[in-house]
Amino acid sequence: MKALDELTFDNRFARLGDAFSTHVLPEPLDEPRLVVASNAAMALLDLDPAVAETPVFAELFSGHKLWAEAEPRAMVYSGHQFGGYTPQLGDGRGLLLGEVYNEAGEHWDLHLKGAGMTPYSRMGDGRAVLRSSIREFLASEALHALGIPSSRALCVIGSSTPVWREKQERGAMVLRLAHSHIRFGHFEYFYYTKKPEQQAELAEHVLNLHYPECREQPEPYLAMFREIVERNAEMIAKWQAYGFCHGVMNTDNMSILGITFDFGPFAFLDDFDAHFICNHSDHEGRYSFSNQVPIGQWNLSALAQALKPFISVDALKEALGLYLPLYQAHYLDLMRRRLGLTTAEDDDQKLVEQLLKLMQNSGVDYTLFFRRLGDEPAAQAVARLRDDFVDLARFDAWAERYKARVARDGDYSEVQRRERMHAVNPLYILRNYLAQNAIAAAESGDYSEVRRLHEVLSKPFEEQAGMEQYAQRPPDWGKHLEISCSS
Repeated sequence: MKALDELTFDNRFARLGDAFSTHVLPEPLDEPRLVVASNAAMALLDLDPAVAETPVFAELFSGHKLWAEAEPRAMVYSGHQFGGYTPQLGDGRGLLLGEVYNEAGEHWDLHLKGAGMTPYSRMGDGRAVLRSSIREFLASEALHALGIPSSRALCVIGSSTPVWREKQERGAMVLRLAHSHIRFGHFEYFYYTKKPEQQAELAEHVLNLHYPECREQPEPYLAMFREIVERNAEMIAKWQAYGFCHGVMNTDNMSILGITFDFGPFAFLDDFDAHFICNHSDHEGRYSFSNQVPIGQWNLSALAQALKPFISVDALKEALGLYLPLYQAHYLDLMRRRLGLTTAEDDDQKLVEQLLKLMQNSGVDYTLFFRRLGDEPAAQAVARLRDDFVDLARFDAWAERYKARVARDGDYSEVQRRERMHAVNPLYILRNYLAQNAIAAAESGDYSEVRRLHEVLSKPFEEQAGMEQYAQRPPDWGKHLEISCSS
């Protein structure tokens, strides 16, 4: 295990130069203090978890100190926001402190969010508040624990620095980890500003560092785009299967690596609602839960447009055509497993669709239904879950089809079925009301609930003694929390 001063830096993105980012020093927070840290994320950097409790840890990740080898840079990019193109965006409150590599040879960006004003802050103050920092930390680590590709979060540092949003709040910083923070919007920026040399340099950078296996293909850039399409199809399939709503799928929030990042007004479904909108600023429902699949394709099309200098239009169209079939294959595979099925039949998609329609019409808790479906043999489970549904006749018809499908699936013990289903059906998810409870305590100076919730969510599939309150349906107030982009 390493100490903080033993990290090895290799600032590859910074070496691209001033056309890609601007050197900016972080603005320190007043009276920094550790709110929460992730031991699992620290392990990615070979850090000893004990260093999180040292004063220098809070000083480094609140802008008071900086490694000599760090090169903090604010990245420039553009993007389509709610369908409209914004010519220049960029890191308005975040800084790429540098890239470090661990003993396994993996490179990790250290990205400090809430680090103060940059040339790309526009009208903003460059700060993040405690509530948004806690939400991003919890979401990053919770999605990873569920098996959903995501950026990681090392820690949240709180402070006494006042920040004004709708009211006065306290500033905070979250340290985010990812193999890269390059977005679709990076390519759009250089494409639309007509800077072909820089765009080619960016493309080479991404290809060489993040998709080196594509170098072996006859058309490396096309192979890279196909891989990006597949990664996004798989990521969004997992969002849909686990009921995750991102909330702001602008192209500047889409990772070139196909990971979930830039957490704003996200939410997990409580009651199943295909039309759920988690962002109260999304008046048209562009980024509703059901729209995430077509928006994923729309965003990939925007990236394809920016890649036209490197790939033919026909080849781009062909690669884009892979998105929906790949999404459907990944989604149906995961939903089969969530239903406890190990084989494939042609009518499985219909079985899933009928169930979701029944859940929609009855306000059934999405997470708990699947978990309880695996608690008992299929016949007993559906009999117990029956009371959650309004249209009993249609549910009974679905239950008969489901029991028959399970019977055809294979000869395995109920213990095996339970273990297999519980391995993919979480008992604990990051419900908005749980996050809000933890935030309220933290804003009063009590960080114990944030830390406890993080610990529970790090093992979402394992039943944890004494943690029953984290596996309950939310109270009515908890289902109607309004979440905005404000941070």
